[in-house]
Amino acid sequence: MKVLFLVQGEQRAILDRLYEGVQRNCDCEVRWLGRDDQANLRRYFRDHVDVARYDRILFFLRFKQEIRQVSFLRSVPNSVILEHDAYQNYIACKYTGKFSAHYRKLPWVRVISSGYVVSQRLRQEGFDAVFVPKGYDQALLSDQGRTRDIELGFVGSTKSVAYSGRKALLDELAKVENLVVTRTKSGEEYLNTLNRIRFFVSADVGMGEYMIKNFEAMACGCVLLAYDHGEEESRALGFVDMENIVLYRSVDDLCGKLAQLRADPIWAERIAANGKALAVSRYGFDQIGAEIVRAMRPPLRPAPTPGWFCRLRNRFGV
Repeated sequence: MKVLFLVQGEQRAILDRLYEGVQRNCDCEVRWLGRDDQANLRRYFRDHVDVARYDRILFFLRFKQEIRQVSFLRSVPNSVILEHDAYQNYIACKYTGKFSAHYRKLPWVRVISSGYVVSQRLRQEGFDAVFVPKGYDQALLSDQGRTRDIELGFVGSTKSVAYSGRKALLDELAKVENLVVTRTKSGEEYLNTLNRIRFFVSADVGMGEYMIKNFEAMACGCVLLAYDHGEEESRALGFVDMENIVLYRSVDDLCGKLAQLRADPIWAERIAANGKALAVSRYGFDQIGAEIVRAMRPPLRPAPTPGWFCRLRNRFGV
């Protein structure tokens, strides 16, 4: 299977190992698109892409650029969209319902979504949606066996509107616990900070799926305290409360479980070890890349003949 994999040239997360994981499992050409190329895909394809050479064209670009260019995207054959933010379709934010509206104009395109329940909901709406979870950079992040001098911590952003629930929970927790909230540079500084944290607080409130930080903290040997996204999502990922992860639904719930583990440090160490084993065995980007390739291989839905959408719009005003 020959794949053209189009990714963002500028993004905060370091996802090179994910791209390499895809490349190792198929004949894959990765291209990094800057802002100008993402903003004019028609021109980029005209100048640089022979679509006939590829069995799949995998898009992992900024969603706000994709929705502006749907008329062109309808012309690209064998398209697959990798999407880590489709949870925003179902939460209160500027993209509420926008993913469904976009995919409705591309009903033959396969969507690889990082949320299990999100994928289910998209399939219920009639889309070809497949679940492949997020993961972590196994070449960068690991348990270094260092002294954990930060008992309770969070590393990451709280500024986005999508993170408003995260910020509210962390602010509430900081009133009753000695919580360290910080940001770091990607790479070694981030690795070192995760290896200093004993209990990592994941506060992805209202998002409906587990973000990359959960897998990163687990892989680095933290006891992961994660906001509970429900039985279906947790079961799909192999998360078992108080065995390889600590799930909570409120600050009171979190504090109660934290008190139990402070009183029984061997239990806490066992959860950290089990969580690390789960992350290492299933969620390295090398393994996630292989899953993405498996998700792309089955036949795609047949695309309609050119001009179908214009005819439909003229006839029904859609």
